[in-house]
Amino acid sequence: MWDCVWKKAGSIIKSKCIVVGKAKLVKFAEMRTFENVFQPGFDEVSGNNFQLKGKWNKIYFKNKNPVVLELGCGKGEYTTGLAEKYPEMNFIGVDIKGARIWTGAKYAIEKELGNVAFVRTRIEFVHSLFDRDEIREIWLTFPDPQVKKKRNKKRLTGSRFLKLYQQFLINKGIIHLKTDHSGLFEYTVRLIKHNHLNLICSTTDFYNSDITGPMKDIQTFYEKQFLDQRLKIYYLAFRLDHEKEIEEPEDE
Repeated sequence: MWDCVWKKAGSIIKSKCIVVGKAKLVKFAEMRTFENVFQPGFDEVSGNNFQLKGKWNKIYFKNKNPVVLELGCGKGEYTTGLAEKYPEMNFIGVDIKGARIWTGAKYAIEKELGNVAFVRTRIEFVHSLFDRDEIREIWLTFPDPQVKKKRNKKRLTGSRFLKLYQQFLINKGIIHLKTDHSGLFEYTVRLIKHNHLNLICSTTDFYNSDITGPMKDIQTFYEKQFLDQRLKIYYLAFRLDHEKEIEEPEDE
């Protein structure tokens, strides 16, 4: 009896996997036709400069408006949400997950958001995409907290990545972090203080704070789930100086 049930369940799971797999392939095929999505190959960004580096405004956006970057953009809720609220600015979302990017890119096309672009690549290659002073602000929305100690170098607010951001973020440009993970939030605060960076604002309970602005109006897919579970949302913003030698904070 149990064997029959398992075989039946196994067939259902297999069928679902096939359907999901086909759906992704359809999205990937469609995304190749999107003019607002760029999918550079490994050789184009590993040790090389992407073709639009330093030319995003001139070639793609065709204006001189400030460019804001969302790293680990997922479905692009912030990239597209901010683009709708600030048509006088340009927004670029970067993520490695193509099926997620498809959602944001499709939405931008349907809403005719000409101030939006997406790049599918690994974030460690981000400095190959943008030239010095090309980015005005960076948004990090619910990034992987990389909880293991040995993974400090993979944290998007860690010293390794801040050094990459210094290569293309304007001097004293703003970095925003929104997370549900207290450990990542506390680590980032320590790093900011350790390196004497300018902490603009921070809160351990974002939706009960007096902070106002678009960050309260836009919620990611995962953020809505966190809020349904009554989890606190942490937020901070700080400025990154070009000349600062960024070091890891001391462990506590």
